[in-house]
Amino acid sequence: MRGGQDLGGLPGFGAVEAEANEPIFHAPWERRVLGFTLAMGATRSWTGDQSRHEREKLPERFYRAATYYHIWLEGLTNLMLKRDMVSGAEVASGHMQEPPKPVARVLPAYEVAATLAKGTDYSRPAVGKASLAIGQKVRTRKADTPGHTRLPGYASEKVGTVERIHGFFIYPDSSGMGLGDDPHWLYAVRFTAQELWGRATPDTVVIDLWEPYLELL
Repeated sequence: MRGGQDLGGLPGFGAVEAEANEPIFHAPWERRVLGFTLAMGATRSWTGDQSRHEREKLPERFYRAATYYHIWLEGLTNLMLKRDMVSGAEVASGHMQEPPKPVARVLPAYEVAATLAKGTDYSRPAVGKASLAIGQKVRTRKADTPGHTRLPGYASEKVGTVERIHGFFIYPDSSGMGLGDDPHWLYAVRFTAQELWGRATPDTVVIDLWEPYLELL
């Protein structure tokens, strides 16, 4: 879906202003939100794609006015509300009122650093062979799904060149909607700035795209 997060190519937002010596966290509560998100993600109550999609579904007006970790907190709260892991009354009061719901896993503090360093493996055993080859010209399909997708709107219906075959990976469009892994081949595709934005510059953009997003020219 094209929500508040999909800004690429949209006019009217001005230049990106880099913050000199930007801190990792702008306020103590942001550190806590990151901790909440990591801890709840480790419970395996939802996938990373479902977590991302929950943030994308936030109203555009809220999304574009909110700070980074405010968006994370709102998405996490909605995930927990939908799974009855917290009640509306608890959210309003800021205090637990019901016993905690059992979860599949609890991440202890002493394992956090090692868990983050290890990351999550989204690759899956390949089925068959990749249908696209390095150097082939491809066109992206129209990004018109109402669900989760990793095909950005600015790269919809654009022509690029396959630069690398990453392997066989979980398909976010399925994972983000709770429909299972449904793995597909993943490619790095290079686009010119001329193709994406109509500007004749030497710049290019490389985007990782799953096979269902692409069609061979």
